[in-house]
Order: sequence, then structure tokens, then C-alpha cells
Amino acid sequence: MAIHLKITGLVQGVGYRQWFRRHAEAHGASGWVRNRADGSVEALLLANDQALEALMREAMTGPLGAKVDSIDQTFVTLSDPERTQVAGFEIRATI
Repeated sequence: MAIHLKITGLVQGVGYRQWFRRHAEAHGASGWVRNRADGSVEALLLANDQALEALMREAMTGPLGAKVDSIDQTFVTLSDPERTQVAGFEIRATI
């Protein structure tokens, strides 16, 4: 299963992306996370249902110093070629 997240609040300048990557890797998820120019953090996660549920709960708290206001989630369908492009978990450049 794949899910796209947009996380808003005080989530930039607090180590949120690095924290998110560590938690995603700990749950065996692949995908990416990046800052957005509007101050939010965006992520794409590929994992089993149990891992996604755990990551969503943890993402609402975030690292020390973060204050998450909301997480918008959209379930997405990726083709096989798209899935092969998402190996491991990476921090991407800000857009």
C-alpha cells in the first residue's frame, strides 16, 4: 500500500525529515520525505497496513520541538515501474 502525506504545523527547522526517515526505516517502509516552500513536509510511504498505521500515529507527535497541526493523507496506486523507483527511504530536496 502507498500513501501520500502532507504534514502541517511547526515541522521545518526541527529535524522532522531526519526523524521521519529513521521511523520509516524502523518500520520497513520505503519512500521519501521533503520540505515544501509553504512550510509543510510532504512524504510518500510504501509499507504494509500495520506499518502505515504506526507511522501515522508517530508522525502526529514528531521530534522534540515539532508541533504537528494536521496530516492530510491520500492513498495512491503506483505502477510496478514507479514502485521500483522507490527503493529504501530518502530525504529529497525542498520544492
